[in-house]
Amino acid sequence: MDKNQKIKKIIRPSLRDQVYEGLKSAIMTLEFQPGERLHDHQLAEDFGVSRTPVREALKRLEDEGLVESSPGSSTKVAPLYSEEAKHTFVVVAALQALAARLAFPFIGEEEIKELSDANKNFKYRMRERDARGAIEEDYRFHNVFVRASKNPEIEKMLARLIGNVYRLELSKFSSVEGESSYRDHQEIIEAVQKGEKEKVEKLVEKNWLTLGDKLAR
Repeated sequence: MDKNQKIKKIIRPSLRDQVYEGLKSAIMTLEFQPGERLHDHQLAEDFGVSRTPVREALKRLEDEGLVESSPGSSTKVAPLYSEEAKHTFVVVAALQALAARLAFPFIGEEEIKELSDANKNFKYRMRERDARGAIEEDYRFHNVFVRASKNPEIEKMLARLIGNVYRLELSKFSSVEGESSYRDHQEIIEAVQKGEKEKVEKLVEKNWLTLGDKLAR
């Protein structure tokens, strides 16, 4: 082997990260219900790990507002507060609009096709009353702008906020009429195709704010 050649370490997700992702997914998808107690010893046994990565994961989730704990009491899944989530939607809407503005110069035919495909799938999932499928396609639609923005800080901030937004969407899915979101998406796509940068930014923000208002009622 050439002495100048370096062996790169194989990077694997840490146990802490795997536990964190597993717990976050279970909380976001309501497998763990709001207010449900979380016992670190039981979670450690379920994951087949020690309590340390479980406690570290729970601390991260607490920082994201998905978990609550207080001295001398058990940790529990954070309750869902519609009014608090409405405030979160305002921040998410602003970040998504910023992503759309930064992404605009990098949106090409491939991105437009993905926007269209995601919106078609979103409409189908809504009609099938497939809550998780519809939400995932909605996020896929907006993530086209987030990825194209080439700004990792926006991705980090949205990842931190999206957990409670997702939970609220899932818990109130039956009360949300999705046809209006589909039309909003179509209007966004048309504005992108026409090169209307400011309109795209405003429409993306409006789309999120409208959803937040609906869910907070």
